[in-house]
Amino acid sequence: MKKLLIASFDMEVGGVERSLISMLDNFDYTNYKVDLMLYRHQGDLLHLLPKKPNLLPEISPYSTFRKSIGETIKDKQIGIGLSRVLSKVHAALSKKIKRIDEPGYFQMQLMWKYALPLLPTIDTSYDIAISYLWPHYFIAEKVNAKRKIAWIHTDYSNIETDIEMDLKMWNRFDHIIAVSEACRDSFLRKYKELETKTSVIENITSQEFIRKMGEKKIQNPMQDDDRFKILTVARLSHAKGIDNAIQALKILKEKGINDIVWYVVGYGGDEDILKELIAKNNLKEDFILLGKQTNPYPFINACDLYVQPSRYEGKAVTVTEAKILGKPILITNYSTAASQIENRVDGVICDLGAAGLAKGIEEILCNQELKNTLMNNVKNKDYSNSYELEKLYKIISLL
Repeated sequence: MKKLLIASFDMEVGGVERSLISMLDNFDYTNYKVDLMLYRHQGDLLHLLPKKPNLLPEISPYSTFRKSIGETIKDKQIGIGLSRVLSKVHAALSKKIKRIDEPGYFQMQLMWKYALPLLPTIDTSYDIAISYLWPHYFIAEKVNAKRKIAWIHTDYSNIETDIEMDLKMWNRFDHIIAVSEACRDSFLRKYKELETKTSVIENITSQEFIRKMGEKKIQNPMQDDDRFKILTVARLSHAKGIDNAIQALKILKEKGINDIVWYVVGYGGDEDILKELIAKNNLKEDFILLGKQTNPYPFINACDLYVQPSRYEGKAVTVTEAKILGKPILITNYSTAASQIENRVDGVICDLGAAGLAKGIEEILCNQELKNTLMNNVKNKDYSNSYELEKLYKIISLL
C-alpha cells in the first residue's frame, strides 16, 4: 500500500476546497494510505472532510499563512511575522518599480521564500506527496517523498509571479496536474519547459452531493424575492470581476431594466471596496452581498441566472455546480472559458467587462427560447466524474 501526503491551506469556503473534499470522498483507500496536511485546521467546510484520510495535527508555524501579521507575532512566531513584513514591503516596491497591477501572487511567493528557513521539515517519509494549492513550497522543500505532484487551479497567464523563482519550485516536482486543458495551456505559455510533465485531471464532482445540499432548508432571502435573480458565487477579489458585475447592473438599470437583482455569495479582501461601489451607484437594494455561506447550493437553486463575471479562471467549480442544478449560465470570455461552456448550448460566453456582462444578461432575460435551451441542455446530463481519479492513479504508477 502506497503512502500519500496531500497538502492544502485550510477548509474555508471556496471552489478549490470543495473540489478537494470531492476528491477525498472518492479516493481509493484500499490501495493508498492517505495523510492530509492542512496548514490551519479552520474553515466552515472542515466538518465535511471524509474520515478515511488521516488529518495530521496542525503545526503552528504553518498555520501562520492564513493569519494576519499581528496574529502571527502574537502567536510568538516573530521571525515568520517579520518575514511577512519584508515580503509586503518588497512586493509594494516591486508594484511601483515594475508597475505590477496585482502583486498579491508575487507577495505570496516572497512570503514563502523568506519564511522557508524558519519552517520545520516533516519527519515522515512518503511514496507520493501532493501539493493541492499554489504556492507549493511546503511539499517542494519540507517533505521527504519519493515522488512529488503539484496541482494547478488558476490561469497562470493572468497572474504576476517571479518566473525564475517559480521554476526552481516547479522543478522539484515530478508531475504537474492542471484542472482543464485550457488551464494547462495557459500554464505552458508561461512555463513551456515543463510541458512533458504536465497533464489534466478535471475537478472531481459529486452530482448527488450537490443536488442533496441544494435541497437543504436554510435562511435564504432570494426565495422571497420576486425579481429576476442573478447569482454569483465567488471570492470578493479583483480576479472574480465583482466590480464589473456592479457596473453591469448599473448599465441595465439605466436602460430601464428594473425588475432585476444580483446576489453574490462569498467573502474576501475587496468587500469594503465593493460596498463603496454599490453605494456610489445607488444599488444597495439591487446588488446584495450575502457574505460567506457554507452551503451555496440552495442559493444557486433559487436563482434565475448564474453569472461568472471573472477576469480569469483556471476552471470555476461553481459553473459546473450551476449546470448540475439545471441553471442557465453566463460567463465572461476569460482565456479558459471555452473549456467550461459550449457557447449558446449549455451557457453563454459574453465579452469581458461590464458592457459585455450587461449585453449577455439582457439577451438571456429577453430571449426565453435561449434560456429554455440552456436549461434543457444541462437538465439530464451526468456531470459526475470520479473516473478522473484513475488518471491520478496511472500517473502515480508510472512515476
